[in-house]
Amino acid sequence: MPMGNHTQVTEFRLTGLTDIPQLQIALFVLFLAVYAITLGGNLGMIVLIHSSPQLHTPMYFFLSNLSLLDICYSSSVTLKFLTDLLKKKKVIGFADCFIQFFFYGLFGTAECYLLAVMAYDRYVAICNPLLYFVTMSQTKCLQLVAISYAAGITNALVHTVAASRLSFCGPNTINNFYCDIPPLLALSCSDTSFNDVLLFVLIGFNVVSAILTILTSYTYILITILKIHSAKSRQKAFSTCTSHLLVIAMFYGAASFEYARPSSRNNQNLDKIASVVYTIVTPMLNPLIYSVRNKEVKNAFRKHLSKKALF
Repeated sequence: MPMGNHTQVTEFRLTGLTDIPQLQIALFVLFLAVYAITLGGNLGMIVLIHSSPQLHTPMYFFLSNLSLLDICYSSSVTLKFLTDLLKKKKVIGFADCFIQFFFYGLFGTAECYLLAVMAYDRYVAICNPLLYFVTMSQTKCLQLVAISYAAGITNALVHTVAASRLSFCGPNTINNFYCDIPPLLALSCSDTSFNDVLLFVLIGFNVVSAILTILTSYTYILITILKIHSAKSRQKAFSTCTSHLLVIAMFYGAASFEYARPSSRNNQNLDKIASVVYTIVTPMLNPLIYSVRNKEVKNAFRKHLSKKALF
């Protein structure tokens, strides 16, 4: 069925987080601050990595790309959300809704794969340290990042095209503050069985592939670390992984809470809170975790500040 065939809906209404005007203003100030921290923290991380020679390693190359993804991923949802908080009527155009979902799906999927790539990077660094810079060459790093983005584009494009071929006859209310594919499918008056299969197969493949890569990498890392006799060396080896493990736990924990549990009318507010954590809060916390828990990042930041002080 071609896009728009028998479609009467020209826009979708977003319920947002609340209809109380005073609370909407408070939420606008709060999430504007969160978004500013997200932009500042991730942009700062990118600038710091590119301006610090000691951070010109594969690990920090991937981290700079993670920061870029966090900016794009958060912006795809937060900018529209912030403007809606200042409006009484929260609507999004038919085409704009699909555009938002496309970019949200692209950056979310790419981040899923990039976290798996970063786990593989830690595996090579700890289990094969002598071959690290040979294995993780500049070409290999670029290829792995390109694969992450390609997976994101493919996943988002398939779901967006498949959903755009459905008919929407009304109702047109999305009980959330952004467009996601499950609530869009629920509003369609077409048969969505094919779309449901696509969701199950593609999202299942993406998540299982990434998690298997992460679990396999960290299983070998743990085995290698346990074989190290020096407690100090073990702690040093494991400390290079803790920041990444925290980021993985937050990303997949929030995603599982949002998508893996059954939804019902009784927990719709909980669904919205999960969406806020997954799409807005997590991208803000990632650079904070790496800057607080990573000694190399902290040392590079101190050197960067001392250079500025000299001028």
